[in-house]
Amino acid sequence: MKTLAFVHRNDTRSAVGDFSPVVSVFSHYELGNTVSPFLLLDHIGPGRLKPSSRRQGVDDHPHRGFETVTIVFKGEIEHKDSKGGGGIIGAGDVQWMTAAHGIIHQELFSEAFTAQGGPFEMIQLWVNLPARDKLGPPRYQGLASADIPTVELPDGVGTVRVIAGQFNGVTGPAETHTRMNVLDVRMRAAKSALFNAQVGDTALVYLISGLLQYADAEPMEAAGLAVMSSHHADFTVDTLEDSHFLILTGEPLNEPIYGRGLFIMNTFEEILQAFEDSKNGLLG
Repeated sequence: MKTLAFVHRNDTRSAVGDFSPVVSVFSHYELGNTVSPFLLLDHIGPGRLKPSSRRQGVDDHPHRGFETVTIVFKGEIEHKDSKGGGGIIGAGDVQWMTAAHGIIHQELFSEAFTAQGGPFEMIQLWVNLPARDKLGPPRYQGLASADIPTVELPDGVGTVRVIAGQFNGVTGPAETHTRMNVLDVRMRAAKSALFNAQVGDTALVYLISGLLQYADAEPMEAAGLAVMSSHHADFTVDTLEDSHFLILTGEPLNEPIYGRGLFIMNTFEEILQAFEDSKNGLLG
């Protein structure tokens, strides 16, 4: 069984565009290939949007070389991109956007949610693309809550929503470029569950709310990221309180990461080309 390697956390709250508060849980700048194929995770909210006539969020901006995954727990976001992809995603929905060669997109609170206001909370995850796919065609996947299967854990332990990959023989709807699992898990207090990961896989547990225990380590509080060892296969999660968390597992790419802002490539020269292409209007 995999064991806990370390707990990473960042309690600093900031803003991304108009989205606030935002906790930047981890990024490749800090952890590098330790979290590959994952690059970054931002926890947006929980917060409350006041009713307004002005749309808030992040307006048009470019990406190249990776994917953005937005998981909405509360609120409603509208996505539009330069390739014609987009739609409105609400509570329980997920959008999986592949920037690849290049895309320009915006993410704003929907017009209806802006007018009425209310609570919001969401996760944005960045997923790296292998070098062979970084300049491939962009793609948008809008995953409705109703299309994301939920697996009931035995004996009333909790539930697992399978966004990508597999859990207990159930396959999630997201199409991915490399092998990975993205699971949205809710478990009751004082319970344990087994999660699958192969030898050598990256395995991460991000705690949205609740309290988790790993062997003799100090209990992990909300906003903590458990990074499991790459040795051995599979791992367990033990809860001390009712808990909500994400499981992220996958095959590391083991390729160089060269990132600058909104572009994630493999070399400095590729980053320079991305900036040049963006300046010349070639990313969308």
